[in-house]
Amino acid sequence: MTTLRPFTCDDLFKYNNVNFDPLTETYGLSFYTQYLAKWPEYFQLAESPSGHIMGYIMGKVEGHMDNWHGHVTALTVSPDYRRLGLAGLLMNFLEDISEKKRAYFVDLFVRKSNKVAINMYKNLGYIIYRTILEYYWGEQDEDAYDMRKALSRDVNKESVIPYTQPVRLEDIDMN
Repeated sequence: MTTLRPFTCDDLFKYNNVNFDPLTETYGLSFYTQYLAKWPEYFQLAESPSGHIMGYIMGKVEGHMDNWHGHVTALTVSPDYRRLGLAGLLMNFLEDISEKKRAYFVDLFVRKSNKVAINMYKNLGYIIYRTILEYYWGEQDEDAYDMRKALSRDVNKESVIPYTQPVRLEDIDMN
């Protein structure tokens, strides 16, 4: 039986087994604590009956007017617990919180090369909204897909009309 519960400061010392995945973005402790302080309802953890961290989701709500939206900052599931539907469970949780906050949509960024995640998000109802050139930096910069899913407040689904041309990070409003 999996338990979903709020992520706590103590969990910051126990989640390494989940963050070792090379496709998981790992941030500094101050970044995680900022999210815990500002958007605690968007930071959830999946825990096994034995107390092992199975995965977590970290997000926020941001924007203004019809750009008011939930954002998935990080979603990861430990390799030992993949293909059990945990990512979908965590995404549903974040979408429900965003609905309660009266958001128009939920968005996230994913590496173009991460086909497994892209397919999972598509199966959850997300579309590729736009390509952001060189979003991920590293030994080799990589483009990202900005994926979105309209929520019930966006009756006409205007938030998910895709861009046809790639954009650069500096050219978009991230709020």
